[in-house]
Amino acid sequence: MLLDRLNRTLRRVPGWTVYLAGLLPLAWIVWLMLTGGLGVDPVREIEHRLGKIALWFLLGGLAITPLRRLAGLNLLRFRRAVGLLGFFYVALHLVAWLWLDMGLLWSQAAVDLVKRPYLLFGITAFVLLIPLALTSNDAAVRRLGPGWRRLHRLVYPAVGLGMVHYLWQMKVITGEGWIWAGAATALLVLRFRPRRVMQG
Repeated sequence: MLLDRLNRTLRRVPGWTVYLAGLLPLAWIVWLMLTGGLGVDPVREIEHRLGKIALWFLLGGLAITPLRRLAGLNLLRFRRAVGLLGFFYVALHLVAWLWLDMGLLWSQAAVDLVKRPYLLFGITAFVLLIPLALTSNDAAVRRLGPGWRRLHRLVYPAVGLGMVHYLWQMKVITGEGWIWAGAATALLVLRFRPRRVMQG
């Protein structure tokens, strides 16, 4: 079967290639920055691009298990890399806001948090992802045992908060925003109720 051949091929793909490929969107942003391709408000464009890339990887990580159960496509060995790349881009998104937008002025950042409360949702999502990134290694899996899986369920509220952050900053939700929201909702439903979905 084609799917079996594809899964066998994927098993031979080195894990480091996922990390390397995951840096390509960042390289593209750097290229646009150097060539003046980020428009009239490059700081805002950098922030938005980094945030959207972070969502790509976080939703991609949620999609891996449903893809295996519903379609037979086995990407489980890449889930750690995809999740860490998602955290990496969330962190860059936050750094871009603090450094490029706020100029590392903490008082100004505090005022911005009051003025734009959706920022709190994004920061909370980032905080929830920190323990997941720190325990995304074999040593932590062995040390935490069954608690590791429970800890990593924090990805669900993190994705939900990140999605609220993304939609709220739009003020008027676009068609693209609704597509993102629909994809996130569907993936969360599949992750929480995989067996019922399969039977339905």
